[in-house]
Amino acid sequence: MTVKTVGLDLAKDVFQVHGISENGRVIFNRAIKRAKLLAFFETLPPCLVGMEACGSSHHWGRQLRKLGHEVKLMPAGYVKPYVKRGKSDAVDAEAICEAVRRPTMRFVEIKTEDQQAILAIHRTRDLAVRQRTQLANMIRSLLREFGHILPIGIEAVAAFAKRHLDGDHPDMPEIANGLLGVQCYQFLGLNERIAGYSKMIEQHAMMSADARRLMRMPGIGPITASAIVATIGDAKQFRTGRDLAAWLGLTPLNKSSGGKERLGKITKQGDRYIRKLLVVGMTSRAVMAKRSPQKVDLWTAKIVADKPFRLATVAMANKAARAVWAMLTKKQEYRQPAF
Repeated sequence: MTVKTVGLDLAKDVFQVHGISENGRVIFNRAIKRAKLLAFFETLPPCLVGMEACGSSHHWGRQLRKLGHEVKLMPAGYVKPYVKRGKSDAVDAEAICEAVRRPTMRFVEIKTEDQQAILAIHRTRDLAVRQRTQLANMIRSLLREFGHILPIGIEAVAAFAKRHLDGDHPDMPEIANGLLGVQCYQFLGLNERIAGYSKMIEQHAMMSADARRLMRMPGIGPITASAIVATIGDAKQFRTGRDLAAWLGLTPLNKSSGGKERLGKITKQGDRYIRKLLVVGMTSRAVMAKRSPQKVDLWTAKIVADKPFRLATVAMANKAARAVWAMLTKKQEYRQPAF
């Protein structure tokens, strides 16, 4: 009996495979060691392989495609309803095998190695930024305990750190000043690393035609453009711009029933990193619209003037996501929104 569909439950060392025939009959459900996984799939005829989109799934997707299999990744949340009862690797593999055959299932595009490499820079930079924020808060709190207050902004902390390492110490106990020196040294080191990561991302953005096109949109810089291109890949996987906005969690949560439409806050589903970058970028544009309305388009000026500030920035991010889809799928340049 020929295997037509395989559900693969990924793991670090021991994988679970569940294979069925064309009519749904179970052919195997067994555990396989990592070292023997590719050899096992080499013995199978080309078939449909389903996996949850998780750590290492893109790697295994690329490897299995090289063997001639059709590989599809699915969000783990969409697979869960197909788990019958209990929790085990065998049950999960069976659920994956069942879910991948559903005609309405939504799939995740397999990323290339280059995409993942660029995203690794973004993740590393984002981690460094969060660590720098933690250090800045620690420096501020330590100074505050001894009556010293720093001005608002990360630049103020950087300036203080440089002065401290140059020997300009505040009036504090020697032990506290010693700890402060270590923190300032770490802070400036993180600053340098963040600048290096940012430069790498900017270089990648300048080498990508799609990223350069996106950078012409107000509120989108090289970091946002690079992240969008590396994460999305082929934007045609989304049918419309609204689908992309929904994937980024920028559309309202629908709780309609009984013919009454009830739209709530945004869903905040999908890629948090790109959503954050878009909202931050549109926030800077909204600030400009408040200060100088004549420098922005009429739609932006009106929504900032009429709506609460945060609601306006999220609405602008939603509209930006739709424009991004149009620019990537149709290879069009940015056009200001009509009033």
